[in-house]
Amino acid sequence: MSYRIRAAGPDDFRAFYDLAKLTGGGFTNLPAEKATLEAKLERSEAGFSRVGENPSDDLYVFMLEDFRTGAIRGTCQIFGAVGTDRPFYSYLISTLTQKSEELGRIFRNQTLNLTTDLEGFSEVGGLFLHPQERAGGLGMLLARSRYLFIKQHRPRFGDSVLAELRGVMDQAGHSPFWDALGGRFFGMTFPEADEFNAVHGTQFIADLFPKSPIYVSMLPESAKAVIGQPHPTGRAALKMLENENFDWDGYVDIFDGGPTVTARTDKIKTVVEGDWLLVGGTNGGGDNTMMLATGVMHDFVCCYSHASQNENGELIIDAEAMEMLGVGPGDRVLAVSR
Repeated sequence: MSYRIRAAGPDDFRAFYDLAKLTGGGFTNLPAEKATLEAKLERSEAGFSRVGENPSDDLYVFMLEDFRTGAIRGTCQIFGAVGTDRPFYSYLISTLTQKSEELGRIFRNQTLNLTTDLEGFSEVGGLFLHPQERAGGLGMLLARSRYLFIKQHRPRFGDSVLAELRGVMDQAGHSPFWDALGGRFFGMTFPEADEFNAVHGTQFIADLFPKSPIYVSMLPESAKAVIGQPHPTGRAALKMLENENFDWDGYVDIFDGGPTVTARTDKIKTVVEGDWLLVGGTNGGGDNTMMLATGVMHDFVCCYSHASQNENGELIIDAEAMEMLGVGPGDRVLAVSR
Protein backbone atom coordinates (compact mmCIF):
# COMPACT_ATOMS: atom_id res chain seq x y z
CA MET A 1 0.00 0.00 0.00
CA SER A 2 1.66 3.19 -1.19
CA TYR A 3 -0.17 5.63 1.09
CA ARG A 4 1.52 7.65 3.79
CA ILE A 5 0.65 10.44 6.21
CA ARG A 6 2.84 13.55 6.12
CA ALA A 7 2.75 17.10 7.41
CA ALA A 8 0.77 19.51 5.24
CA GLY A 9 2.46 22.45 3.51
CA PRO A 10 1.41 25.55 1.55
CA ASP A 11 1.45 23.61 -1.73
CA ASP A 12 -1.38 21.40 -0.45
CA PHE A 13 -3.97 24.18 -0.57
CA ARG A 14 -5.72 23.06 -3.77
CA ALA A 15 -6.07 19.45 -2.56
CA PHE A 16 -7.14 20.69 0.90
CA TYR A 17 -9.87 22.83 -0.67
CA ASP A 18 -11.03 20.01 -2.96
CA LEU A 19 -11.44 17.71 0.06
CA ALA A 20 -13.37 20.41 1.95
CA LYS A 21 -15.86 20.71 -0.91
CA LEU A 22 -16.64 17.00 -0.57
CA THR A 23 -17.61 17.11 3.14
CA GLY A 24 -21.22 18.15 2.57
CA GLY A 25 -21.22 20.82 5.29
CA GLY A 26 -21.37 20.70 9.07
CA PHE A 27 -17.61 20.05 9.19
CA THR A 28 -16.35 22.97 11.27
CA ASN A 29 -12.66 22.06 11.03
CA LEU A 30 -12.79 21.69 7.25
CA PRO A 31 -15.01 24.44 5.77
CA ALA A 32 -15.08 24.95 2.01
CA GLU A 33 -13.93 28.54 2.43
CA LYS A 34 -10.67 29.42 0.74
CA ALA A 35 -9.43 32.15 3.08
CA THR A 36 -10.09 30.00 6.14
CA LEU A 37 -8.27 27.01 4.69
CA GLU A 38 -5.32 29.18 3.68
CA ALA A 39 -5.19 30.50 7.24
CA LYS A 40 -5.28 26.94 8.58
CA LEU A 41 -2.29 25.93 6.50
CA GLU A 42 -0.41 29.05 7.62
CA ARG A 43 -1.25 28.32 11.24
CA SER A 44 -0.17 24.71 10.78
CA GLU A 45 3.14 25.82 9.30
CA ALA A 46 3.65 28.05 12.36
CA GLY A 47 2.81 25.16 14.68
CA PHE A 48 5.30 22.79 13.07
CA SER A 49 7.93 25.55 13.18
CA ARG A 50 7.37 26.76 16.74
CA VAL A 51 10.29 26.44 19.11
CA GLY A 52 9.34 25.12 22.53
CA GLU A 53 8.09 22.01 24.27
CA ASN A 54 4.83 23.06 25.88
CA PRO A 55 1.12 22.92 24.98
CA SER A 56 0.05 25.97 23.01
CA ASP A 57 -2.57 27.15 20.54
CA ASP A 58 -0.96 25.16 17.74
CA LEU A 59 -2.64 23.50 14.79
CA TYR A 60 -1.05 20.58 12.96
CA VAL A 61 -2.55 19.58 9.60
CA PHE A 62 -1.64 16.28 7.93
CA MET A 63 -2.25 14.87 4.46
CA LEU A 64 -2.87 11.33 3.26
CA GLU A 65 -0.73 11.03 0.15
CA ASP A 66 -0.35 8.39 -2.52
CA PHE A 67 3.44 8.19 -2.46
CA ARG A 68 3.64 6.98 -6.06
CA THR A 69 1.39 9.59 -7.68
CA GLY A 70 1.47 12.45 -5.16
CA ALA A 71 -2.36 12.51 -5.07
CA ILE A 72 -3.90 13.71 -1.79
CA ARG A 73 -6.76 11.47 -0.65
CA GLY A 74 -7.45 12.54 2.92
CA THR A 75 -6.56 14.87 5.77
CA CYS A 76 -6.62 15.14 9.56
CA GLN A 77 -5.73 17.69 12.24
CA ILE A 78 -4.50 18.06 15.82
CA PHE A 79 -4.97 21.13 18.02
CA GLY A 80 -2.33 21.57 20.71
CA ALA A 81 -4.63 23.12 23.32
CA VAL A 82 -8.15 24.49 22.87
CA GLY A 83 -9.47 27.55 24.65
CA THR A 84 -6.14 29.33 25.00
CA ASP A 85 -7.01 32.41 22.93
CA ARG A 86 -10.82 32.28 23.01
CA PRO A 87 -13.38 30.30 25.03
CA PHE A 88 -14.07 26.72 24.00
CA TYR A 89 -17.76 26.10 24.61
CA SER A 90 -19.63 22.84 25.10
CA TYR A 91 -22.95 21.83 26.57
CA LEU A 92 -22.77 19.46 29.53
CA ILE A 93 -25.82 17.30 30.12
CA SER A 94 -26.70 17.32 33.82
CA THR A 95 -29.58 15.98 35.86
CA LEU A 96 -31.50 18.21 38.27
CA THR A 97 -33.41 16.23 40.91
CA GLN A 98 -36.31 17.88 42.77
CA LYS A 99 -38.82 16.47 45.24
CA SER A 100 -42.36 17.64 45.89
CA GLU A 101 -43.64 16.69 49.35
CA GLU A 102 -47.17 17.73 48.39
CA LEU A 103 -47.26 15.50 45.31
CA GLY A 104 -45.13 12.79 46.88
CA ARG A 105 -43.01 12.59 43.75
CA ILE A 106 -39.40 13.06 42.71
CA PHE A 107 -38.77 14.84 39.43
CA ARG A 108 -35.53 14.40 37.48
CA ASN A 109 -34.91 16.78 34.62
CA GLN A 110 -31.97 16.84 32.27
CA THR A 111 -30.44 20.24 31.57
CA LEU A 112 -27.93 21.56 29.07
CA ASN A 113 -25.34 23.74 30.76
CA LEU A 114 -23.02 26.02 28.78
CA THR A 115 -19.48 25.29 29.95
CA THR A 116 -15.80 25.81 29.18
CA ASP A 117 -14.74 22.70 31.15
CA LEU A 118 -12.63 21.34 28.30
CA GLU A 119 -10.29 24.31 27.94
CA GLY A 120 -6.65 23.20 27.84
CA PHE A 121 -7.48 19.82 26.28
CA SER A 122 -5.75 18.87 23.05
CA GLU A 123 -8.10 18.02 20.20
CA VAL A 124 -8.07 15.56 17.32
CA GLY A 125 -10.36 16.54 14.47
CA GLY A 126 -10.68 17.48 10.85
CA LEU A 127 -10.44 13.87 9.68
CA PHE A 128 -11.82 13.42 6.20
CA LEU A 129 -11.17 10.64 3.70
CA HIS A 130 -12.02 10.89 0.01
CA PRO A 131 -15.25 8.92 -0.59
CA GLN A 132 -13.49 6.67 -3.12
CA GLU A 133 -10.86 5.61 -0.57
CA ARG A 134 -13.03 4.44 2.32
CA ALA A 135 -11.62 0.93 2.37
CA GLY A 136 -8.36 -0.75 3.18
CA GLY A 137 -7.87 0.82 6.59
CA LEU A 138 -6.94 4.31 5.38
CA GLY A 139 -9.35 5.98 7.82
CA MET A 140 -7.64 4.15 10.66
CA LEU A 141 -4.23 5.19 9.32
CA LEU A 142 -5.33 8.83 9.36
CA ALA A 143 -6.83 8.58 12.83
CA ARG A 144 -4.07 6.68 14.58
CA SER A 145 -1.20 8.59 12.97
CA ARG A 146 -2.25 11.55 15.14
CA TYR A 147 -1.67 9.57 18.33
CA LEU A 148 1.79 8.54 17.16
CA PHE A 149 2.56 12.21 16.46
CA ILE A 150 1.31 13.09 19.95
CA LYS A 151 3.47 10.36 21.51
CA GLN A 152 6.51 11.52 19.58
CA HIS A 153 5.97 15.16 20.67
CA ARG A 154 4.30 14.47 24.02
CA PRO A 155 5.30 17.71 25.89
CA ARG A 156 3.42 19.77 23.29
CA PHE A 157 0.04 18.27 24.22
CA GLY A 158 -2.27 18.43 27.20
CA ASP A 159 -3.05 15.75 29.75
CA SER A 160 -6.35 15.00 28.00
CA VAL A 161 -7.55 14.88 24.40
CA LEU A 162 -11.04 15.55 23.04
CA ALA A 163 -12.79 14.78 19.77
CA GLU A 164 -16.01 16.39 18.56
CA LEU A 165 -18.19 14.29 16.28
CA ARG A 166 -20.53 15.86 13.79
CA GLY A 167 -24.15 15.66 14.93
CA VAL A 168 -27.27 14.53 13.11
CA MET A 169 -28.56 16.66 10.25
CA ASP A 170 -30.93 16.20 7.34
CA GLN A 171 -30.03 15.90 3.67
CA ALA A 172 -30.25 19.67 3.24
CA GLY A 173 -27.67 20.17 5.99
CA HIS A 174 -30.08 21.41 8.65
CA SER A 175 -29.69 20.36 12.29
CA PRO A 176 -32.80 19.66 14.40
CA PHE A 177 -30.78 20.50 17.53
CA TRP A 178 -29.76 23.90 16.19
CA ASP A 179 -33.24 24.66 14.87
CA ALA A 180 -34.71 24.01 18.33
CA LEU A 181 -32.13 25.97 20.30
CA GLY A 182 -29.45 28.10 18.68
CA GLY A 183 -31.59 29.07 15.72
CA ARG A 184 -34.15 30.66 18.04
CA PHE A 185 -31.56 33.05 19.49
CA PHE A 186 -29.55 33.87 16.38
CA GLY A 187 -32.07 33.92 13.54
CA MET A 188 -29.61 31.90 11.45
CA THR A 189 -29.93 28.53 9.78
CA PHE A 190 -27.49 25.83 10.85
CA PRO A 191 -25.44 26.04 7.62
CA GLU A 192 -25.15 29.82 8.11
CA ALA A 193 -24.13 29.51 11.77
CA ASP A 194 -21.70 26.67 11.08
CA GLU A 195 -20.02 28.61 8.28
CA PHE A 196 -19.80 31.72 10.48
CA ASN A 197 -18.27 29.69 13.31
CA ALA A 198 -15.72 28.04 11.01
CA VAL A 199 -14.57 31.44 9.74
CA HIS A 200 -14.95 33.72 12.77
CA GLY A 201 -14.88 31.46 15.83
CA THR A 202 -17.34 31.14 18.71
CA GLN A 203 -17.17 34.55 20.37
CA PHE A 204 -20.68 35.33 19.14
CA ILE A 205 -21.84 32.39 21.27
CA ALA A 206 -20.50 34.12 24.37
CA ASP A 207 -22.16 37.35 23.34
CA LEU A 208 -25.62 36.01 22.55
CA PHE A 209 -26.25 32.53 23.94
CA PRO A 210 -28.23 32.24 27.20
CA LYS A 211 -26.07 31.41 30.21
CA SER A 212 -28.88 29.76 32.17
CA PRO A 213 -29.44 25.98 31.91
CA ILE A 214 -31.72 24.73 29.13
CA TYR A 215 -34.29 22.12 30.17
CA VAL A 216 -34.15 19.25 27.69
CA SER A 217 -37.85 18.51 28.32
CA MET A 218 -38.71 21.86 26.73
CA LEU A 219 -37.11 20.94 23.42
CA PRO A 220 -39.10 19.24 20.63
CA GLU A 221 -38.78 15.50 20.20
CA SER A 222 -36.79 15.97 16.99
CA ALA A 223 -34.06 17.76 18.96
CA LYS A 224 -34.13 15.51 22.02
CA ALA A 225 -33.70 12.43 19.84
CA VAL A 226 -30.35 13.59 18.42
CA ILE A 227 -28.61 14.94 21.55
CA GLY A 228 -25.32 13.08 21.93
CA GLN A 229 -25.84 11.15 18.67
CA PRO A 230 -23.20 11.22 15.92
CA HIS A 231 -24.05 11.74 12.27
CA PRO A 232 -24.59 8.31 10.65
CA THR A 233 -21.37 8.77 8.66
CA GLY A 234 -19.50 9.32 11.94
CA ARG A 235 -20.41 6.07 13.66
CA ALA A 236 -17.27 4.31 12.43
CA ALA A 237 -15.18 7.25 13.68
CA LEU A 238 -16.85 7.00 17.09
CA LYS A 239 -16.08 3.29 17.21
CA MET A 240 -12.41 3.97 16.43
CA LEU A 241 -12.29 6.59 19.20
CA GLU A 242 -13.87 4.19 21.67
CA ASN A 243 -11.29 1.56 20.71
CA GLU A 244 -8.62 4.13 21.64
CA ASN A 245 -10.21 4.50 25.13
CA PHE A 246 -12.17 7.68 24.48
CA ASP A 247 -15.40 7.98 26.51
CA TRP A 248 -18.49 10.16 26.33
CA ASP A 249 -19.06 12.02 29.61
CA GLY A 250 -22.13 14.01 28.60
CA TYR A 251 -20.51 16.85 26.66
CA VAL A 252 -22.18 17.82 23.37
CA ASP A 253 -21.50 20.32 20.62
CA ILE A 254 -23.34 23.61 21.05
CA PHE A 255 -24.26 23.76 17.36
CA ASP A 256 -25.51 20.32 16.36
CA GLY A 257 -25.67 18.38 19.65
CA GLY A 258 -23.11 15.79 18.50
CA PRO A 259 -21.07 14.00 21.19
CA THR A 260 -17.71 15.26 22.43
CA VAL A 261 -15.60 12.33 23.67
CA THR A 262 -12.46 12.59 25.80
CA ALA A 263 -9.49 10.48 26.90
CA ARG A 264 -6.48 10.88 29.14
CA THR A 265 -3.59 11.36 26.73
CA ASP A 266 -1.38 8.74 28.32
CA LYS A 267 -4.24 6.20 28.32
CA ILE A 268 -4.92 6.40 24.58
CA LYS A 269 -4.34 2.88 23.27
CA THR A 270 -2.00 3.81 20.42
CA VAL A 271 0.02 6.08 22.72
CA VAL A 272 0.34 3.28 25.27
CA GLU A 273 1.23 0.53 22.78
CA GLY A 274 3.52 2.51 20.46
CA ASP A 275 7.18 1.57 20.91
CA TRP A 276 10.51 2.66 19.47
CA LEU A 277 12.23 -0.12 17.54
CA LEU A 278 15.34 -0.36 15.41
CA VAL A 279 14.99 -1.20 11.72
CA GLY A 280 17.01 -4.30 10.97
CA GLY A 281 16.45 -4.48 7.22
CA THR A 282 13.97 -5.65 4.61
CA ASN A 283 13.10 -8.98 3.06
CA GLY A 284 9.44 -8.55 2.29
CA GLY A 285 8.46 -7.66 5.84
CA GLY A 286 6.57 -10.72 7.05
CA ASP A 287 2.89 -11.42 7.55
CA ASN A 288 2.01 -8.93 10.30
CA THR A 289 0.89 -5.39 9.46
CA MET A 290 2.18 -2.56 11.62
CA MET A 291 1.87 1.20 11.61
CA LEU A 292 5.25 2.91 11.56
CA ALA A 293 6.17 6.57 12.06
CA THR A 294 9.34 8.61 12.04
CA GLY A 295 10.50 12.21 11.70
CA VAL A 296 10.07 15.29 13.88
CA MET A 297 7.56 18.07 13.17
CA HIS A 298 7.63 18.91 9.41
CA ASP A 299 9.42 15.64 8.73
CA PHE A 300 6.81 13.42 10.39
CA VAL A 301 5.77 10.50 8.17
CA CYS A 302 3.54 7.53 8.97
CA CYS A 303 2.51 4.46 6.95
CA TYR A 304 1.54 0.80 7.10
CA SER A 305 4.14 -1.91 6.60
CA HIS A 306 4.33 -5.67 6.55
CA ALA A 307 6.71 -6.32 9.43
CA SER A 308 8.33 -8.93 11.62
CA GLN A 309 11.04 -8.92 14.26
CA ASN A 310 14.33 -10.79 14.00
CA GLU A 311 16.16 -12.59 16.81
CA ASN A 312 17.64 -9.27 17.99
CA GLY A 313 14.22 -7.64 18.29
CA GLU A 314 14.84 -5.46 15.23
CA LEU A 315 12.06 -4.72 12.73
CA ILE A 316 12.16 -6.25 9.29
CA ILE A 317 9.89 -4.08 7.13
CA ASP A 318 8.89 -4.09 3.48
CA ALA A 319 10.91 -2.11 0.96
CA GLU A 320 8.06 0.24 0.06
CA ALA A 321 7.58 1.31 3.67
CA MET A 322 11.32 1.83 4.03
CA GLU A 323 11.23 4.13 0.99
CA MET A 324 8.14 6.06 2.15
CA LEU A 325 9.61 6.61 5.61
CA GLY A 326 13.08 7.41 4.34
CA VAL A 327 14.73 5.02 6.80
CA GLY A 328 17.31 2.25 6.62
CA PRO A 329 18.92 -0.37 8.86
CA GLY A 330 19.89 1.09 12.22
CA ASP A 331 17.25 3.85 12.17
CA ARG A 332 14.57 4.01 14.83
CA VAL A 333 10.84 4.05 14.06
CA LEU A 334 7.81 4.36 16.28
CA ALA A 335 5.82 1.16 15.76
CA VAL A 336 2.41 -0.14 16.77
CA SER A 337 0.41 -3.17 15.63
CA ARG A 338 -2.43 -2.47 13.25
